[in-house]
Amino acid sequence: MSFLNTVNSPKDIKNLNNDELASLCTEIRELMIKVVSENGGHLASNLGVVELTVALHKVFNSPTDQIVFDVGHQSYTHKILTGRKDSFNTLRTEGGISGFTRRDESEHDIFSSGHSSTSVSSAIGLAKAKHLKGEKGKVIAVIGDGALTGGLAYEALNNNECSNLIVILNDNNMSISPNVGTMAKNLTNIRTSPKYFTFKSKITRFIARIPKIGAHITRSITLANQKIRKRVYKNTFFEDLGFRYYGPIDGHNLEDLIDALTVAKAHSHSVLIHINTVKGKGYEFAEKNPSLFHGIGKFNIETGEPLSSGDTFSSVFGSSLCALAEKDSRVCAVTAAMSTGTGLVEFSKKYPKRFFDVGIAEQHAVTFSGGLARNGMVPFFAVYSTFLQRSYDQLIHDVAMQKLKTVFCIDRAGFVGEDGESHHGLFDTAFLMSVPNLRIYAPTYFDELSSMMYQAIYKDSGAVAIRYPRGKECAKPEGYEYQKEAFSVFGNEQNTNCIVTYGREFCECYGALESLDNAYVIKLNRIKPIDVEVINHVKNAKNIYFFEEGIRSGGVGEHFGAMLAENGIDAVYHHIAVNDEFVKQAPVASQLKKYNLDRESIIKLISGS
Repeated sequence: MSFLNTVNSPKDIKNLNNDELASLCTEIRELMIKVVSENGGHLASNLGVVELTVALHKVFNSPTDQIVFDVGHQSYTHKILTGRKDSFNTLRTEGGISGFTRRDESEHDIFSSGHSSTSVSSAIGLAKAKHLKGEKGKVIAVIGDGALTGGLAYEALNNNECSNLIVILNDNNMSISPNVGTMAKNLTNIRTSPKYFTFKSKITRFIARIPKIGAHITRSITLANQKIRKRVYKNTFFEDLGFRYYGPIDGHNLEDLIDALTVAKAHSHSVLIHINTVKGKGYEFAEKNPSLFHGIGKFNIETGEPLSSGDTFSSVFGSSLCALAEKDSRVCAVTAAMSTGTGLVEFSKKYPKRFFDVGIAEQHAVTFSGGLARNGMVPFFAVYSTFLQRSYDQLIHDVAMQKLKTVFCIDRAGFVGEDGESHHGLFDTAFLMSVPNLRIYAPTYFDELSSMMYQAIYKDSGAVAIRYPRGKECAKPEGYEYQKEAFSVFGNEQNTNCIVTYGREFCECYGALESLDNAYVIKLNRIKPIDVEVINHVKNAKNIYFFEEGIRSGGVGEHFGAMLAENGIDAVYHHIAVNDEFVKQAPVASQLKKYNLDRESIIKLISGS
């Protein structure tokens, strides 16, 4: 019998026994592996929380009880159980369901997410609002141990004053402190037994009713319990922050999970449940290599091998940095828990003393890099564009303002495809263009990236940002050579239609040039500051088209337009970019076409002018 076929909402699992729930978990894993192998996605983290998510929906009543998933990339089981089973095959596809929680997708997705360490903060806000409005239900934050390396999580834990809050700490042994011991496990088994909790509650109420001395006895018992817990658990960090701590609990044991969650639900106090899980549970290749399967593209189920291979901007960045570090002992690498994604694995092995993984703490990473630079090192902070957003203040105050030699290597710039709205690198140019003492480069090809990294160390002063797209480079035009200048010109400047662009978008613009009779292209290699000499190359143009794979407001095209006006260029100016919206998931090619940034749209637009 297939239990998965009978599940269309959380209510459908309420009457299943533990054996039936275990079979359901197996079916969910099989579905998950199949779909992610075809669509790509975050597999290992989702395989690790199948039993937890099933237990949560068995015990609690979503959406009255509100479940918040940190990052949201481990919510696949949640999606399957909350009415999206039949559309799960559309995961991360254009028009399909998101790979993260999205409020506009389901009433069960309480809080949209995509970045780390936010769940406890949002959960405390939700819990406070429930309390103020007199609404029933608990609020449950599911946070992975990696997210506890982010400062926001600690800020939230330090502000815990909620009686209706439950925090689930999912410890998959990736970055959490050592297990607190067998005695702690045994004590937790007793304390999370529903029979024990019911018995304890009855005794407490009975003692409290004893005239005159009842309240005094209850307080004494509570103090004694606290002392015993501190002696047994040793690490009382969460208890000191005001939580009732239970754990560690086997995160793949449904009976233990259901018991613990049932007790937590009955509490009139904030609770933290610490569970141990295996990242990649149930799929051998993901268990052996959870980092690879954390976020993976399409792969072969039978072998676990990714279906795409070859150099990417990330890998070229990593090998180029190794080459620089070999010759210059000042070169350091900094990452915020993204050594694999940013291409720094090789560097971490070759130069371990100059490699720093600071955890999911981008703010710290930037200020830490500033400190390295102040004392003579040359730090390269490799970070996804979408995550650099989190450290804007530190970039201004702790690096740029002090003119410190820090190199920001900004991966996943522009459209990132199927990861969707929370992960597109569309905003970095807009917020970086406003920062004084910062130079910004935008390579189109691998060799340009390597050259710009060298330039950042030995030719430029102060802070430098180099932004590059996800994945592979496009094909180079025949005879193309990087001129190592602020900009390059392609085509006849006597033509009246001038196309200006930078980065990956140059591929689309140059491709369009072949089909246009009256146009030429200016490629900006350095986008901040824009070289004023470019004005001499647009004087004859009647129409200037700036194509930008980024947000329009505050973007490079907006600054370019202002420069044209300041220099008296009266050509008709067209700025084609993403206009004041968040971009849904879709293949990059589809996203370029939607925003008129693909080759065909460029040809159509300019041919009609």
